[in-house]
Amino acid sequence: MKNFTEAQILFEDYLAKETFKPSPDNLYDPCRHIMAIGGKRIRPVCVLMANELYAPITEDALHAAIAIELFHNFTLIHDDIMDNAPLRRGKQTVHEKWNMPTAILSGDVMNVYAYQHLAKVHPKYLQAILQVFNTTAIEVCEGQQMDMDFEQRDDVSIVEYIHMITLKTSVLLAAALKIGAILGGATDSASNMIYEFGKNIGISFQLKDDYLDAYGSAEKIGKQIGGDILSNKKTYLYLKAKEKANTQQAAMLQELQHYTGADKVEKTLDLFNQLDIPTATQQAKEHYSALAFECLDKIPVQDSRKQDLKILAEYLLEREK
Repeated sequence: MKNFTEAQILFEDYLAKETFKPSPDNLYDPCRHIMAIGGKRIRPVCVLMANELYAPITEDALHAAIAIELFHNFTLIHDDIMDNAPLRRGKQTVHEKWNMPTAILSGDVMNVYAYQHLAKVHPKYLQAILQVFNTTAIEVCEGQQMDMDFEQRDDVSIVEYIHMITLKTSVLLAAALKIGAILGGATDSASNMIYEFGKNIGISFQLKDDYLDAYGSAEKIGKQIGGDILSNKKTYLYLKAKEKANTQQAAMLQELQHYTGADKVEKTLDLFNQLDIPTATQQAKEHYSALAFECLDKIPVQDSRKQDLKILAEYLLEREK
């Protein structure tokens, strides 16, 4: 069994052989840019690790892993446009380095390349893989739209928020694991259980991300601190603060929606601290991580074979960036 680092190296070596066309430069250079700052490759590595729970890593799994990574980075390009984000992983976002029309088109072509790789999967798996992939792609778009809609609403509930981050963030991690398991020969029940493991890890991961956006270090996380606050995002922190606030605090929270700049971030964090929002966020994160590990325990595979996935999940949930 390969641990995360070993699977990561295998994926990077395979990815290096799969290049975009050399021209037009202004279409493919942005693709190369976003892929070159690709982070830790968590989702494609999950494809490989889930595959290896059941069988040696196959060429099919590597093609599916590349498809997942291409799709993920395509969504990041478009997500950065919608959020007007200046940085991604500490580097200029594609729309900042080039321009918005170029970023849109480069993201589009990356999505097509993802499907090219899926088309290389053995036909006996292709229908099942496409069903998972297409459902997930639709859900990611739904989650992104909900996220944008929430910016214009004052009545978003925590339940709605959890549903939104499940679609926007969690389902892709869950799908990566399920696709890998299917390609390894897992039963439907086992592949569904590993999907639930991934989904709950993804929710917990996003709650941690919400926390780091407000309380992390820009140097460590590679993006603007307080970006969610500046964009009036209805994050878990904001919604929990609204739920816990007294009348005066609720009025202040509402007033802060109209502030701008560093003053907005500073005053919002002061209010979060008064309401002990960091602790509440940690408790929510731990709830979903506990659900995830319960699902992992139930997957009918020898415990020793699941250990590396458990270590990976623990790392994701305790990261500081």
